[in-house]
Amino acid sequence: MGPNIAIYPGSFDPLTNGHLDLIERGSRLFDSLLVAILRNENKTSLFTVEERAQMLCQAVQGLANVSVESFDGLLVRFAADRGARVILRGIRAVSDYEYELQMALMNRKLHPDLETVFMLPGEAYSYVSSRLVMEVFRVGGSVKDLVPAHVEQRLKAKGRI
Repeated sequence: MGPNIAIYPGSFDPLTNGHLDLIERGSRLFDSLLVAILRNENKTSLFTVEERAQMLCQAVQGLANVSVESFDGLLVRFAADRGARVILRGIRAVSDYEYELQMALMNRKLHPDLETVFMLPGEAYSYVSSRLVMEVFRVGGSVKDLVPAHVEQRLKAKGRI
């Protein structure tokens, strides 16, 4: 068996401290962790895929076994192309579990050798989501403790959305 490679997929629009918590903890569990930004042309994003990749790369620069890429299409195909054996997913609440379980079972159907590992966020991030961060930011609230400082600066540069 080769290296134990995991993929942590998501939109990361924007990157939150909850995402970073899972990335840092996941990097300790796997030989290599690939953070995979989904390219979804059907979804309106605040940041381009390139901007999200830049923010992620800056956030993980101290984690030697973490890399960042983008993908489109089937996650299981992307994982197979990268030699990954694990998909890492975060679960904050029961509602996340229901959705993630459905996705994990479909992924298993499509690629039986690919496992899904669910991780709970640290308590401080159990309520943080990109969607919630965007809602708070849109109405002028502080997102200081919800996102890395460089992401907060990028949000401010975009102005009120």
